[in-house]
Amino acid sequence: MAELHVIGQLVGASGFPQRRLFCKWGLHAGSAWKLLEGLREGQTQVDDPQAGDMAYWCHPIDVHYATKGLQGWPKLHLEVWHQDSLGRSELLGYGFCHVPSTPGCHALTCVTWRPRGTWGERLSRFWLGGGPQLLAPDPAYAADRFRLRTEAAGTVRLQLGLILRHFERYGVQC
Repeated sequence: MAELHVIGQLVGASGFPQRRLFCKWGLHAGSAWKLLEGLREGQTQVDDPQAGDMAYWCHPIDVHYATKGLQGWPKLHLEVWHQDSLGRSELLGYGFCHVPSTPGCHALTCVTWRPRGTWGERLSRFWLGGGPQLLAPDPAYAADRFRLRTEAAGTVRLQLGLILRHFERYGVQC
């Protein structure tokens, strides 16, 4: 079986309206992919930047997959959250990016978005916090997301190193 090692980190996020950010992440792959080692999902710590708007997490990602086909190449799903001084959490953005398909070191920037909501929901978000969220996050990463009314949030930076093994046995040149 061909193998894929993903080793890297969620560096941090910037461009969000609030400080005290953390990120929930998950790696999702098709049915032909088997997770051999590592965590499929996780959460970073909360960072409150003292200078600038970049929240640094430096949260490690280390997974090892095996596969017999290329369909369902892994994707990284992200949710960026804000934690206020009372410990309440508010969703600030959804995002996803495909894990690169070439070996080596990669610096990725993942743009995020959030549901826009109605005028009343936006007014409530401004005064009370919170805001609309997806009931199930699956549409956030689907191709038919065009039906959702969204607005841009911030960006998440990642550094990933990829090692591919035995892909040439399946006719894939690395």
